[in-house]
Amino acid sequence: MAAATGLLAPRSFLVPAAAAQEPEHEGEIEGAVRDAETGLPLAGAHVSVVGSGTSAVTHGDGSFHLTGIAAGDYAVRVDRLGYRGANVEVAVGYESAIVVIELVSSPIALQAMVVTATISERGAAEALRPVSVMAGDELQRSMEATVATTLASMPGLAAASMGPTVSQPVIRGLSGDRVLMLEDGTATGDASGSGADHTTALDPSSARRIEVVRGPGALLYGGNALGGVVNVIRDEIPSAVPHHLTGAATLQTQTVTSALAGSATAVFAAAEKVPVRVEVAARTSGDLKTPADTLRNTDGRLWSGGAGAAYVSEWGHLGASFRGYLNDYGIPGFEGGHAEGVRIEMERTASKFRTVVDRPVAIFDNLRFDATHTWYRHREIEPPDILGTSYVQQAASGDVLGRHGEWGPLAAGAVGARVSWEDFRYGGGLYTPNTRRFKAALYMLEEVDLGQAKIEWGLRYDWTLADPLDEDPDSDIGEIRDRSFHSLSGSLGVLYNHPSGLTLGASAVRAFRTPDVNELYSEGPHLAAYAFEVGNDSLQGEIGRGLDVFVRFESDRMRAEVTGFYNDIKDYVYGEDTGRISRVYPLRIYQFRGNDAVFSGFEAGLDVDVGRGLAVEAVASSVSGSLKDTAQALPLVPPLKGHVALKYERPLWFVRGEAEMAARQDRIGEFETATDGYVVYNAAAGARLTLGGRLNVVTVSLDNATNTAYRNHLSRVKEIMPEAGRGLSVTYRVVF
Repeated sequence: MAAATGLLAPRSFLVPAAAAQEPEHEGEIEGAVRDAETGLPLAGAHVSVVGSGTSAVTHGDGSFHLTGIAAGDYAVRVDRLGYRGANVEVAVGYESAIVVIELVSSPIALQAMVVTATISERGAAEALRPVSVMAGDELQRSMEATVATTLASMPGLAAASMGPTVSQPVIRGLSGDRVLMLEDGTATGDASGSGADHTTALDPSSARRIEVVRGPGALLYGGNALGGVVNVIRDEIPSAVPHHLTGAATLQTQTVTSALAGSATAVFAAAEKVPVRVEVAARTSGDLKTPADTLRNTDGRLWSGGAGAAYVSEWGHLGASFRGYLNDYGIPGFEGGHAEGVRIEMERTASKFRTVVDRPVAIFDNLRFDATHTWYRHREIEPPDILGTSYVQQAASGDVLGRHGEWGPLAAGAVGARVSWEDFRYGGGLYTPNTRRFKAALYMLEEVDLGQAKIEWGLRYDWTLADPLDEDPDSDIGEIRDRSFHSLSGSLGVLYNHPSGLTLGASAVRAFRTPDVNELYSEGPHLAAYAFEVGNDSLQGEIGRGLDVFVRFESDRMRAEVTGFYNDIKDYVYGEDTGRISRVYPLRIYQFRGNDAVFSGFEAGLDVDVGRGLAVEAVASSVSGSLKDTAQALPLVPPLKGHVALKYERPLWFVRGEAEMAARQDRIGEFETATDGYVVYNAAAGARLTLGGRLNVVTVSLDNATNTAYRNHLSRVKEIMPEAGRGLSVTYRVVF
């Protein structure tokens, strides 16, 4: 029998196999998770083999089984609400390893693991670029109707909104097509990047975790991500056969929108080598209540569901998933325009096919093949029932990615290629030509390990062709013709880890973005966005040159990170408010133009365990965006913002008080209005109970406790109404 070795987390250790029960199955890691202080078993802990996709959830007696484990050395990760996450090393021979892992309670979460924009799964402190993770209690407490508002409290993030049901994430002042939205590592394929009224076709309620990479340099996913990457992780295609049924169910209600939402996920073995995952989620909400009045026509109804299955073998696995998404929501009206507002209907279906070969092939330790297909329809309905604008998109893509281990001076690396085809169809009042777009890319990301220091460098080549189906040399916006773009992107990052827990890092990036089809060819009213948009056929590709410098510190009782960034973007494309009104519609004319721009700022986060379950949390971020030639401020850039929180946490319950703050934003673009600063007070409390052998978590949140009237500078409706008033949210989640 193999012994378990290694101690990588404080007070998280392995009991020798002789002290545990005899193994029941070969090729497994079996064991239990317990409270280090009381010795009591912990139900609902998430146990996973790092980098393999194999995971399990502990039973009521704390036991777990990780199946399909071949002989070798493994890193096992354990996470449980109310406890410090732990990494332990396990050596498995020809029989199962028997381990007992004891976790230490802590009011702060440490050693979060990340998979986004990295060569392999690793701790967040070891990532070579700024990254944030939202999971567990934090995700449940912050859960909102959209991904953007759920993440808005993270360093460097904000939410651009047009009501409670429509928002887009803003990272370091960049949004839309410059922030890449992913679902289990693949693009969503919606129209959220082409309009402020287009919410992202992602429901966060069933997410296991959400990872955010801030800044350019995500070469594994695409050059367009000048702002960063948001990856909603659900594990739609299971990669391992669970030993027993696992999953979670969530129910949430919210008074400020009279919302009721629920989701449920289950993973089970349909056959010996066939895991299946099923999921369903729904949400209904009414109009937003503010301290001033009710913001009419902001209700919504959402439904999403999916299923995935795989065949798991010794060589790897192959699988597929299918997801459906429906969303019907309102955009509030305004005087001089659509007083009754506009309704938006969204439909999305997505299919994924994945094959992973976990055995060495040539120089690669493993290979992954992905194929995706997405169909998306977006309709904007004017009262009483008139189709104002219509978008229909279809996209297909294929990816191959090979990862290798030590190879000459390289410690690890990844090499890949991607091809995609997209079809854009427009209707209603839009005169934008139907267009096809073809993309191809080659990329590599390599890492050199120098002991305490690591160096990561990468290259990516992108080629894009935009092909309008009806070319017109005499169009009102110019010559509508084929446009092709290509560029080489690159990144270089250096990380130094000191044994004290101090980490120093810096990265330099040259990234590339292709203008969106709407920026090139749009012509017509975008009623829900209150704009008449005019494209520009002469736009050039954006070239972003970014520099990040950061300092991290992590110990048993403190986690801190400060990042400074500078992002210089050549030919930055933006919709300039011309100050003119369309002769056809009572809408301002926005002309897409390209000018050199610069974004700079900082992000800071601090989490300190001051003892006896008490902790202090602080987050702050600031960004300044302007045109280089004139120093004119760019519109819709968030102000200095952040929050300070005091929290008291025990394994069975927690309480939290928070002050959310923003400074006055008077550095504004043309035709933009300033917004005052504000302080909003929030509170939350929760309980974690083991009932029937299952972990049950109840969270109660009070937002805007003093019913303060305040404006979000990134809200397109801030002139109509302030943000949400006092609201109570109750969330219940059971993990099994």
